[in-house]
Amino acid sequence: MDIICTVEELRQWSRNLRGQGKTIGLVPTMGALHAGHASLIRAAVASCDAVAVSIFVNPTQFGPSEDYDRYPRSFEADYVLAQVEGADLVFTPSVEELYPNGPGSTFVDLPALSQRLDGHSRPGHFRGVTTVVAKLLIAAEPDSAFFGQKDAAQVAILRRMVADLRLATEIVVCPIVRELDGLALSSRNQYLSPDERAQALTLSRAIHEVEMLFLTGEHHAAALIAAARQILAAEPAVLVDYVEVVDWSTLEPLEEATPGSLFAVAAWVGSTRLIDNTILN
Repeated sequence: MDIICTVEELRQWSRNLRGQGKTIGLVPTMGALHAGHASLIRAAVASCDAVAVSIFVNPTQFGPSEDYDRYPRSFEADYVLAQVEGADLVFTPSVEELYPNGPGSTFVDLPALSQRLDGHSRPGHFRGVTTVVAKLLIAAEPDSAFFGQKDAAQVAILRRMVADLRLATEIVVCPIVRELDGLALSSRNQYLSPDERAQALTLSRAIHEVEMLFLTGEHHAAALIAAARQILAAEPAVLVDYVEVVDWSTLEPLEEATPGSLFAVAAWVGSTRLIDNTILN
């Protein structure tokens, strides 16, 4: 497995393979890789001839008071996981490499979608995400880029960005990977104390309750949201950010849930903000 640090090297790697008629998959990450990331790499390996994993903690998607400086970084372990799962290349650029004129010089922005769900409570977050992913897609020119459903709002925005910019990359969405007790895997889970780890399970319990209600015929968004909030309220240490039923393509709130609607929740557990969701079916 090769490890490179420059956009020019990534572009040359991609074009050499494309010249041989090979398909290319990209798995964009911020590192601190876990089993959820491993599932993305495996999906890419299964469907593409060559796979690159990017590891870059992107400063433009963090707010001034957020956890950019303490975001977990475990590069050596990340390299091992990527290699074990079959990646052909790891791309680890510096901030200066991806933002040669500084992190604030150019942005790709979807102003309407970027204000919804996580974008409402994290102003500027999705603008940073779309900017860095656009840079990666332009540099790597992949046939497919792989993302987890846990970041469902991000997926919706990236799909719109790719469509609006007419990029040739397909956005592939892979299922949420959970711990045995139901907690959705996240790099931020390692911030949780043992007590907070137990409290965080209220998110997946709320998700499960909503899934069961939908399956038994309850489609009123207000009722689904109320049921989830009741479960979350049972754990006073959990501070709810949002509980929403939305159209997955537009992120607009719905009055009635239908198959394919997105039910999403975000909450603070201690000082850690966690997200979870399900596609109602």
